[in-house]
Amino acid sequence: MEHQRVIKRIFKSKSVLEGAGVRLKRAFGYNELPLFDPFLLLDDFRSTRVEHYIKGFPWHPHRGIETITYVLSGELEHGDSMGNTGIISAGDMQWMTAGSGIVHQEMPKGDGEERMEGFQLWANLPASQKMTDPVYRSVNAVEIPELQLENGTTVKVISGRMGEICGPVKNDFIDPGYFDITLEPGTTYKHQTSEGYTVFVYVIAGRGIFGKTKGAHEQEYDNETLLLYKDGNYISVSTAQSGVRFLLISGKPIGEPIAWLGPIVMNTEEELTLAFDEYRKHIFIKYPRGWTKKK
Repeated sequence: MEHQRVIKRIFKSKSVLEGAGVRLKRAFGYNELPLFDPFLLLDDFRSTRVEHYIKGFPWHPHRGIETITYVLSGELEHGDSMGNTGIISAGDMQWMTAGSGIVHQEMPKGDGEERMEGFQLWANLPASQKMTDPVYRSVNAVEIPELQLENGTTVKVISGRMGEICGPVKNDFIDPGYFDITLEPGTTYKHQTSEGYTVFVYVIAGRGIFGKTKGAHEQEYDNETLLLYKDGNYISVSTAQSGVRFLLISGKPIGEPIAWLGPIVMNTEEELTLAFDEYRKHIFIKYPRGWTKKK
């Protein structure tokens, strides 16, 4: 039986300063735990003012989480303690499993018009995987399937499945879905979701109707609005005079205790203390057996 999800909570992103002085919008974070399990944070770093992003995110550690970076415009240079370097360009995605620990930096560069647009999502790791080896998965824009539906809806499948199409990123820990969806004016889109999973959308352009809240009529929601859904097996989105573009994200809750301080997320305060103590003593990185640093 079909059961449409209704809107549980509505959030408007808020300005915060992060890194060395990057001005961004936070859609949700620490204060919203555990509503978004298995997700921890969603940052929106879209800007056309170079002074808002150019100082970037210099060297900092991560342990116990995954960081998922999706760039729409501009370039993001990155490097890490394992010797990995690269550039995340417009349309690209980087899915980093920090696992046992990594130290990296991310430096936004913008484009020729000084635009820097992208999003970073943090996903938690279960206790059994928090000390796994770090892994980078870089996905170029051309590797992301883009579907054109009959009604003009466009769906970019970054992770998860739509029909017979699977996104290039797979993850057995939380079985994530990550879709970039655009609807034309006057259209409706229906998306199947797994029952019991956390599901939310983040509007990034235009206006759309994303379903009802309890005891309220449907209404339009616009840019920088996040809508968290109650349980069900599908959502329905429609548009009136304006089209809409949004990120649709879903994942299987982990349901474990969270101990979180800055860029490190563990299960206990003792694990947090150990992580920061190791970082201070320069023994934070757990190099895999046989590892050789990239040149």
